[in-house]
Amino acid sequence: MTRSTPLPIKMIIYLFLIAGAIVMFFPFVWMVSTSLKTTGALAAMPPQIIPDPVDFGNFTEVWNKVNFERYTLNSFIIVFFDMIGALLSCAVVAFGLAMFEFKGRSLIFITMLATLMIPGQVTMIPTYFIWKQFGMLNTYYPLIIPSFLAGAFGIFLLHQYIKSLPKELYESAVIDGCSPPGIFVRIYLPLCKPALAALGVFTFMGAWNNTLGPLIYLQTKDLYTLPLGMLYLKNQTGSVSQAVIMAGAVITTLPVVAVYLVAQKQFVQGIASTGMKG
Repeated sequence: MTRSTPLPIKMIIYLFLIAGAIVMFFPFVWMVSTSLKTTGALAAMPPQIIPDPVDFGNFTEVWNKVNFERYTLNSFIIVFFDMIGALLSCAVVAFGLAMFEFKGRSLIFITMLATLMIPGQVTMIPTYFIWKQFGMLNTYYPLIIPSFLAGAFGIFLLHQYIKSLPKELYESAVIDGCSPPGIFVRIYLPLCKPALAALGVFTFMGAWNNTLGPLIYLQTKDLYTLPLGMLYLKNQTGSVSQAVIMAGAVITTLPVVAVYLVAQKQFVQGIASTGMKG
Protein backbone atom coordinates (compact mmCIF):
# COMPACT_ATOMS: atom_id res chain seq x y z
CA MET A 1 0.00 0.00 0.00
CA THR A 2 1.06 3.57 -0.72
CA ARG A 3 -0.06 6.93 0.62
CA SER A 4 -2.17 7.42 -2.50
CA THR A 5 -4.22 4.26 -1.81
CA PRO A 6 -7.88 5.24 -1.20
CA LEU A 7 -9.06 4.92 2.41
CA PRO A 8 -11.86 2.37 1.65
CA ILE A 9 -9.36 0.07 -0.05
CA LYS A 10 -6.99 0.41 2.91
CA MET A 11 -9.80 -0.50 5.29
CA ILE A 12 -10.71 -3.59 3.26
CA ILE A 13 -7.07 -4.70 3.15
CA TYR A 14 -6.68 -4.19 6.90
CA LEU A 15 -9.89 -6.13 7.56
CA PHE A 16 -8.59 -9.07 5.50
CA LEU A 17 -5.26 -8.94 7.33
CA ILE A 18 -6.95 -8.84 10.74
CA ALA A 19 -9.23 -11.73 9.77
CA GLY A 20 -6.24 -13.74 8.56
CA ALA A 21 -4.35 -13.01 11.78
CA ILE A 22 -7.31 -14.20 13.87
CA VAL A 23 -7.61 -17.42 11.83
CA MET A 24 -3.88 -18.12 12.21
CA PHE A 25 -3.78 -17.25 15.92
CA PHE A 26 -6.94 -19.09 17.01
CA PRO A 27 -5.42 -22.63 17.05
CA PHE A 28 -2.71 -21.40 19.43
CA VAL A 29 -5.36 -19.77 21.67
CA TRP A 30 -7.41 -22.97 21.65
CA MET A 31 -4.32 -25.04 22.50
CA VAL A 32 -3.51 -22.86 25.52
CA SER A 33 -7.17 -22.78 26.56
CA THR A 34 -7.51 -26.57 26.41
CA SER A 35 -4.29 -27.08 28.36
CA LEU A 36 -5.83 -25.16 31.29
CA LYS A 37 -9.15 -27.05 31.39
CA THR A 38 -10.30 -29.74 33.77
CA THR A 39 -11.45 -33.08 32.42
CA GLY A 40 -15.11 -32.09 32.85
CA ALA A 41 -14.62 -28.76 31.06
CA LEU A 42 -13.35 -30.54 27.93
CA ALA A 43 -16.86 -31.80 27.17
CA ALA A 44 -18.65 -28.57 28.10
CA MET A 45 -21.15 -27.22 25.57
CA PRO A 46 -20.76 -24.62 24.27
CA PRO A 47 -16.96 -24.95 24.31
CA GLN A 48 -15.14 -22.59 26.66
CA ILE A 49 -12.50 -20.23 25.30
CA ILE A 50 -11.65 -18.98 28.78
CA PRO A 51 -11.52 -22.07 31.03
CA ASP A 52 -13.50 -21.99 34.25
CA PRO A 53 -11.96 -23.17 36.48
CA VAL A 54 -8.32 -22.85 35.37
CA ASP A 55 -6.31 -26.01 36.02
CA PHE A 56 -2.49 -25.80 35.91
CA GLY A 57 -2.22 -29.38 37.08
CA ASN A 58 -2.10 -30.57 33.46
CA PHE A 59 1.38 -29.08 33.09
CA THR A 60 2.59 -30.81 36.24
CA GLU A 61 1.14 -34.10 35.07
CA VAL A 62 2.67 -33.97 31.60
CA TRP A 63 6.02 -32.84 33.01
CA ASN A 64 6.21 -35.89 35.28
CA LYS A 65 4.21 -38.48 33.34
CA VAL A 66 6.48 -38.82 30.31
CA ASN A 67 9.75 -37.32 31.63
CA PHE A 68 9.36 -34.02 29.79
CA GLU A 69 12.17 -32.55 31.86
CA ARG A 70 14.65 -34.98 30.30
CA TYR A 71 13.19 -34.55 26.81
CA THR A 72 13.44 -30.76 27.09
CA LEU A 73 17.10 -30.99 28.10
CA ASN A 74 17.81 -33.36 25.19
CA SER A 75 16.18 -30.96 22.73
CA PHE A 76 18.20 -28.01 24.04
CA ILE A 77 21.45 -29.99 23.75
CA ILE A 78 20.76 -30.81 20.09
CA VAL A 79 19.58 -27.28 19.28
CA PHE A 80 22.64 -25.72 20.97
CA PHE A 81 25.16 -27.69 18.91
CA ASP A 82 23.10 -27.41 15.73
CA MET A 83 23.04 -23.61 16.00
CA ILE A 84 26.78 -23.38 16.66
CA GLY A 85 27.57 -25.71 13.76
CA ALA A 86 25.17 -24.10 11.28
CA LEU A 87 26.13 -20.49 12.04
CA LEU A 88 29.89 -21.08 11.97
CA SER A 89 30.08 -23.41 8.98
CA CYS A 90 27.60 -21.50 6.82
CA ALA A 91 29.26 -18.16 7.60
CA VAL A 92 32.71 -19.43 6.64
CA VAL A 93 31.57 -21.01 3.37
CA ALA A 94 29.36 -18.03 2.44
CA PHE A 95 32.23 -15.60 3.07
CA GLY A 96 34.56 -17.64 0.88
CA LEU A 97 32.10 -17.90 -1.99
CA ALA A 98 31.16 -14.23 -1.80
CA MET A 99 34.58 -12.61 -1.42
CA PHE A 100 37.12 -14.81 -3.24
CA GLU A 101 37.46 -15.27 -6.99
CA PHE A 102 38.56 -18.77 -7.99
CA LYS A 103 38.00 -21.20 -10.81
CA GLY A 104 34.78 -23.16 -10.53
CA ARG A 105 33.19 -20.86 -7.94
CA SER A 106 29.98 -20.42 -9.94
CA LEU A 107 29.73 -24.16 -10.57
CA ILE A 108 30.15 -24.90 -6.86
CA PHE A 109 27.51 -22.32 -5.95
CA ILE A 110 25.00 -23.59 -8.53
CA THR A 111 25.60 -27.22 -7.54
CA MET A 112 25.09 -26.30 -3.90
CA LEU A 113 21.77 -24.59 -4.69
CA ALA A 114 20.70 -27.58 -6.77
CA THR A 115 20.86 -29.76 -3.65
CA LEU A 116 17.93 -27.78 -2.27
CA MET A 117 15.73 -29.42 -4.91
CA ILE A 118 16.57 -32.95 -3.73
CA PRO A 119 13.81 -34.25 -1.41
CA GLY A 120 15.02 -35.46 1.95
CA GLN A 121 13.22 -38.77 1.40
CA VAL A 122 15.66 -39.57 -1.43
CA THR A 123 18.73 -39.45 0.81
CA MET A 124 17.08 -40.72 3.99
CA ILE A 125 17.83 -44.43 3.55
CA PRO A 126 21.43 -44.07 2.23
CA THR A 127 22.19 -41.64 5.05
CA TYR A 128 20.80 -44.06 7.61
CA PHE A 129 23.10 -46.84 6.41
CA ILE A 130 26.09 -44.48 6.44
CA TRP A 131 25.51 -43.67 10.11
CA LYS A 132 24.92 -47.36 10.78
CA GLN A 133 28.33 -48.22 9.28
CA PHE A 134 29.92 -45.63 11.56
CA GLY A 135 28.15 -47.20 14.55
CA MET A 136 26.44 -43.95 15.47
CA LEU A 137 22.82 -45.08 15.62
CA ASN A 138 20.98 -44.32 18.87
CA THR A 139 23.26 -41.31 19.45
CA TYR A 140 22.96 -37.58 18.79
CA TYR A 141 25.77 -37.57 16.22
CA PRO A 142 23.49 -38.02 13.15
CA LEU A 143 21.43 -35.05 14.38
CA ILE A 144 24.37 -32.76 15.19
CA ILE A 145 27.27 -33.47 12.81
CA PRO A 146 25.41 -32.48 9.58
CA SER A 147 24.96 -28.94 10.94
CA PHE A 148 28.76 -28.53 10.98
CA LEU A 149 28.91 -29.35 7.25
CA ALA A 150 27.22 -26.10 6.12
CA GLY A 151 23.69 -26.41 4.72
CA ALA A 152 22.85 -24.97 1.31
CA PHE A 153 20.04 -22.76 2.59
CA GLY A 154 22.22 -21.15 5.27
CA ILE A 155 25.07 -20.58 2.83
CA PHE A 156 22.73 -18.93 0.34
CA LEU A 157 21.16 -16.71 3.02
CA LEU A 158 24.50 -15.42 4.31
CA HIS A 159 26.05 -15.25 0.83
CA GLN A 160 23.33 -12.90 -0.37
CA TYR A 161 23.75 -10.69 2.69
CA ILE A 162 27.55 -10.51 2.37
CA LYS A 163 27.22 -9.66 -1.33
CA SER A 164 24.99 -6.73 -0.39
CA LEU A 165 27.78 -5.19 1.73
CA PRO A 166 30.22 -2.74 0.09
CA LYS A 167 33.23 -4.47 -1.46
CA GLU A 168 35.35 -1.52 -0.30
CA LEU A 169 35.18 -2.86 3.27
CA TYR A 170 37.26 -5.88 2.30
CA GLU A 171 39.66 -3.89 0.12
CA SER A 172 40.28 -1.29 2.83
CA ALA A 173 40.98 -3.99 5.40
CA VAL A 174 43.47 -5.69 3.05
CA ILE A 175 45.27 -2.38 2.52
CA ASP A 176 45.48 -1.97 6.30
CA GLY A 177 47.21 -5.35 6.51
CA CYS A 178 44.37 -7.44 7.90
CA SER A 179 44.34 -11.11 6.92
CA PRO A 180 41.20 -12.77 5.42
CA PRO A 181 40.39 -14.60 8.68
CA GLY A 182 40.77 -11.33 10.57
CA ILE A 183 38.53 -9.53 8.09
CA PHE A 184 35.95 -12.27 8.47
CA VAL A 185 35.95 -12.22 12.29
CA ARG A 186 36.41 -8.49 12.93
CA ILE A 187 34.39 -6.92 10.11
CA TYR A 188 31.98 -9.25 8.35
CA LEU A 189 30.70 -11.33 11.27
CA PRO A 190 29.56 -8.24 13.24
CA LEU A 191 27.95 -6.78 10.12
CA CYS A 192 26.15 -10.06 9.41
CA LYS A 193 24.29 -10.11 12.74
CA PRO A 194 20.82 -9.65 11.12
CA ALA A 195 21.41 -12.49 8.64
CA LEU A 196 22.95 -14.67 11.38
CA ALA A 197 19.92 -13.98 13.57
CA ALA A 198 17.59 -15.04 10.75
CA LEU A 199 19.58 -18.22 10.15
CA GLY A 200 19.67 -18.84 13.90
CA VAL A 201 15.87 -18.66 14.11
CA PHE A 202 15.47 -21.02 11.15
CA THR A 203 18.03 -23.43 12.63
CA PHE A 204 16.40 -23.34 16.05
CA MET A 205 12.95 -24.01 14.62
CA GLY A 206 14.20 -26.81 12.37
CA ALA A 207 16.17 -28.57 15.13
CA TRP A 208 13.57 -28.03 17.85
CA ASN A 209 10.65 -29.28 15.74
CA ASN A 210 12.60 -32.09 14.07
CA THR A 211 10.59 -35.27 14.56
CA LEU A 212 11.67 -37.53 11.70
CA GLY A 213 15.40 -37.43 12.46
CA PRO A 214 15.13 -38.45 16.13
CA LEU A 215 12.44 -40.98 15.22
CA ILE A 216 14.86 -42.67 12.80
CA TYR A 217 18.06 -42.60 14.83
CA LEU A 218 16.99 -42.73 18.49
CA GLN A 219 15.64 -45.87 20.15
CA THR A 220 16.35 -45.28 23.85
CA LYS A 221 13.64 -43.29 25.64
CA ASP A 222 16.19 -41.39 27.71
CA LEU A 223 17.52 -39.90 24.45
CA TYR A 224 14.11 -38.76 23.17
CA THR A 225 13.55 -35.13 22.24
CA LEU A 226 10.35 -33.17 22.91
CA PRO A 227 8.72 -34.01 19.54
CA LEU A 228 9.26 -37.72 20.26
CA GLY A 229 7.93 -37.15 23.76
CA MET A 230 4.79 -35.71 22.23
CA LEU A 231 4.42 -38.73 19.96
CA TYR A 232 4.81 -41.02 22.96
CA LEU A 233 2.23 -38.97 24.84
CA LYS A 234 -0.27 -39.16 21.98
CA ASN A 235 0.12 -42.94 21.90
CA GLN A 236 -1.09 -42.98 25.50
CA THR A 237 -4.45 -41.51 24.45
CA GLY A 238 -6.42 -44.03 26.47
CA SER A 239 -4.82 -42.98 29.77
CA VAL A 240 -4.04 -39.31 29.03
CA SER A 241 -6.64 -36.58 28.66
CA GLN A 242 -6.72 -34.12 25.80
CA ALA A 243 -5.88 -31.32 28.24
CA VAL A 244 -2.62 -33.02 29.23
CA ILE A 245 -1.67 -33.51 25.57
CA MET A 246 -2.32 -29.83 24.90
CA ALA A 247 -0.22 -28.90 27.94
CA GLY A 248 2.64 -30.85 26.36
CA ALA A 249 2.06 -29.03 23.08
CA VAL A 250 2.26 -25.66 24.88
CA ILE A 251 5.56 -26.64 26.52
CA THR A 252 6.92 -27.70 23.12
CA THR A 253 5.75 -24.55 21.34
CA LEU A 254 6.72 -21.82 23.83
CA PRO A 255 10.52 -21.89 23.22
CA VAL A 256 10.02 -21.36 19.47
CA VAL A 257 7.65 -18.44 20.08
CA ALA A 258 10.05 -16.93 22.63
CA VAL A 259 13.05 -17.16 20.29
CA TYR A 260 11.12 -15.55 17.45
CA LEU A 261 9.86 -12.71 19.64
CA VAL A 262 13.35 -11.99 20.99
CA ALA A 263 14.99 -12.03 17.54
CA GLN A 264 12.03 -10.66 15.57
CA LYS A 265 13.64 -7.35 14.58
CA GLN A 266 16.92 -8.91 13.45
CA PHE A 267 15.05 -11.77 11.78
CA VAL A 268 12.94 -9.46 9.61
CA GLN A 269 15.91 -7.24 8.83
CA GLY A 270 18.05 -10.21 7.86
CA ILE A 271 15.42 -11.72 5.57
CA ALA A 272 14.77 -8.37 3.88
CA SER A 273 18.45 -7.59 3.38
CA THR A 274 19.39 -10.91 1.82
CA GLY A 275 17.39 -10.05 -1.31
CA MET A 276 19.17 -6.79 -2.05
CA LYS A 277 21.84 -8.16 -4.33
CA GLY A 278 22.23 -11.41 -6.18
